[in-house]
Amino acid sequence: MSYSANITDYKGKEVIELVAGKYKAVIAPFLGSNVMRMQDTENEIEIFRFDEELSIEQLKSSAEVYGLPTLYLPNRLANGVLKVSDATYNFPLNDPLGNHIHGFLHKREHTIVSAEVKGVNVIAKTQYIYDEKDEFFSIYPVSFKAEYTFTLSEDGLFYEFTMTNTSDKQLPYGVCNHTAINGPFTKDGDGLDMRLYVPVGDKWELSKSCIPTGGFLRMTDHDKQYLTGSQIPVLHDIDNDVFFAEEGTLDGKPFYGAVATDVKTKKRICYEVCKDFKFWVIWNDHGDKGYFCPEPCTWIIDAPNQPLPADESGYMELNPGESKTISQKIYTM
Repeated sequence: MSYSANITDYKGKEVIELVAGKYKAVIAPFLGSNVMRMQDTENEIEIFRFDEELSIEQLKSSAEVYGLPTLYLPNRLANGVLKVSDATYNFPLNDPLGNHIHGFLHKREHTIVSAEVKGVNVIAKTQYIYDEKDEFFSIYPVSFKAEYTFTLSEDGLFYEFTMTNTSDKQLPYGVCNHTAINGPFTKDGDGLDMRLYVPVGDKWELSKSCIPTGGFLRMTDHDKQYLTGSQIPVLHDIDNDVFFAEEGTLDGKPFYGAVATDVKTKKRICYEVCKDFKFWVIWNDHGDKGYFCPEPCTWIIDAPNQPLPADESGYMELNPGESKTISQKIYTM
């Protein structure tokens, strides 16, 4: 088995290439520590959406829909308003629906901390220091440190993300991964052979501006397909299906995450997340672009502004000096 961790050039920017057995991964610090590419070379599986023809600037302008980007803050803030226990911040409206969407962390150039091989683990670490040097700080003057650890092994990619509040203010803590999975993800595959399994609970009702109304919707046959693993995640429009996350099973064992399957080859992508991710937003960019996004979120859309208890909205804050870590794992079967 081959194991390596190399810092190399990608179109004039440094990236980290990791190899562990059948898996290869490319971490792009210049693109917000995005997992720009991940492959199972043995089974010819291209896990994430990747386009080598895009320029660096094109990637940065569409950072949410390639690879595995980490978003802070998750999804939308209604009218750009972020209400925190000790302040109210007003973010720019960058969403056609009149909201602020996705935050800024995934578009910043991050720093490489280390890249090394430790036995059968290949580990890359990156970070971003958010302070007054960032152009967004005049709008949102709450400093923090974001740390990323990517561990590739024969078991797949294990990812940890830690935020630390380095300010003297309260730091709202909400994280989402806008995970862009190829559909199809197999060589010579067909989108009609794709199936998606996500153990979901109650479905949230959204307003026309894609903000939770506080109500819930009756589960339809379409929604139940997530539970049975019969949902075709491409070739039709999935526009923000938003659910509570639930624990399901995979091969008879407890499983908290999402599974994409190619029913023709029986190959699978398994995407496990820790239970801090309480919600799923499922979206596929109209279904005609060869990818879909099962997005795990720690808080519901617009959580800071929702008149809901924290255990329902997922809203939380970090005190000065406090840290929190979330984790995920991606592997094939």
